[in-house]
Amino acid sequence: MELQQMRYVIAVAETGGFTRAAERCHVVQSALSHQIARLEKDLGTRLFDRTSRSVRLTAAGEAFVPVARQAVEAADRARAEVEAATGVVRGRLAVGAISTVAAVDLADVLGRFRAGYPEVRISLRMGMSEELIEGVRQGALDVAFIGLVPGTRPKGVRVKKMAHGELVAVVAPEHPLAGTEQTDLQRLAEESFVDFPTGSAARRQRDAAFEAAGLTAEAPFEITSVESLAKLVRANLGIGMVPEAVAGELRGLHVLRVRNAPTREELLVWNSLGPSPAAAAFLSGLGIDPSERSQRSGRSERSERSA
Repeated sequence: MELQQMRYVIAVAETGGFTRAAERCHVVQSALSHQIARLEKDLGTRLFDRTSRSVRLTAAGEAFVPVARQAVEAADRARAEVEAATGVVRGRLAVGAISTVAAVDLADVLGRFRAGYPEVRISLRMGMSEELIEGVRQGALDVAFIGLVPGTRPKGVRVKKMAHGELVAVVAPEHPLAGTEQTDLQRLAEESFVDFPTGSAARRQRDAAFEAAGLTAEAPFEITSVESLAKLVRANLGIGMVPEAVAGELRGLHVLRVRNAPTREELLVWNSLGPSPAAAAFLSGLGIDPSERSQRSGRSERSERSA
């Protein structure tokens, strides 16, 4: 079994097709298909169910891909460690981030890192906090910027607190609240919300504040990005709550401060086994000692609950 064969299987699983996988791996499709067929013959089982319209992992493929990914990442990590020992940082840096990250200027941070380490392959995945944490745990991501209810600490990763702040409300210019500068949770509970999915880390930030005040608020419009939130609020379909720094970047919306507002912490997480050379360089560029222990919040620390 060769590492390249495992890379091909992973690429097909992640892209959903042989053509896109071949493009990602910079090989002709016939060569990629041939190598996967050889691997399946060696294993004595099919890894993919192929039809004219789709390619799906078999049960054997579902079992194979996570192990293959670990083997490929271990090999890449070993090479990167050897190169770093000679003073050269190569390899990959896979970064995850929520769409409402405000603790850093992500474009600026990534741009400066690329300028300093041009031989590192950088990728960025935007997503929900719970997805990004799992990506770091599984090794698909090296670091991730996430947002959680204050005091919550995800398990299985190292954690650095980056920022703490309140959420503000955003409404359409024609909304009745657009004529005010401040409101409270009781008034907001009368409104319909545009918010992130029920149970998500982003949603719990708002829900926790309303629950503490003995209030409930309906969110008939569920979205997965701040861009979608802004579009629906701009259409006056509901109101939203976002970090103040993010609200300032949403054009065409009126911003209100909220008494007893929901709060959140922005955290940077990385693998508990320690960062790769590229990830260590990235953390150092943010002023973080990669070897430092995760920050804790003592008795106020909560369990993660899928955040």
